[in-house]
Amino acid sequence: MAETGINPTAAALLGLLHEGPMTGGQLMGQAERRLGPFWSMTRSQVYRELPALAEMGYVRLGKPGPRSSQPYAITASGKRAFSRWLTDSPGRDAIRNPIALRVAFGEQHSEGQMSTLIAGANEYHTAALASAREQAKEAKKAGDNFGASALEFAVAYHKAALTWLKTAPGA
Repeated sequence: MAETGINPTAAALLGLLHEGPMTGGQLMGQAERRLGPFWSMTRSQVYRELPALAEMGYVRLGKPGPRSSQPYAITASGKRAFSRWLTDSPGRDAIRNPIALRVAFGEQHSEGQMSTLIAGANEYHTAALASAREQAKEAKKAGDNFGASALEFAVAYHKAALTWLKTAPGA
């Protein structure tokens, strides 16, 4: 956890709330759309962090909407915490690739299993690359240079994964 006392998921939610009040579902949708190509967030993480952020005074609850949806808005204190988080050291990358993990245990796979694994990974990264490229192009067109730059990371990541998959045993 950063020196500010908020973790990256909480910080991402605060960053998204700069756009205006949102419910947990709306935040999840925005996170998938804006951050998904390079930062994963689960629904359970979002719904776990929102009450904690409210307790810290970083967000406030709005008037309940349809189906008891609860909008959250960032507070001045939340904006300050987010600004402090931006200045914290990001720390080291946490690389957790489920395909590489399975390849590491390739001796325990049958040849067919490994081929299926690699083929599925190729399909996923090919589709994700196309999507990230399109999102980066749209962000550039909208004048969002920072968003486009982050999306270019996703483009480079999927390109690197596809290059690596060509050399993996069973490819």
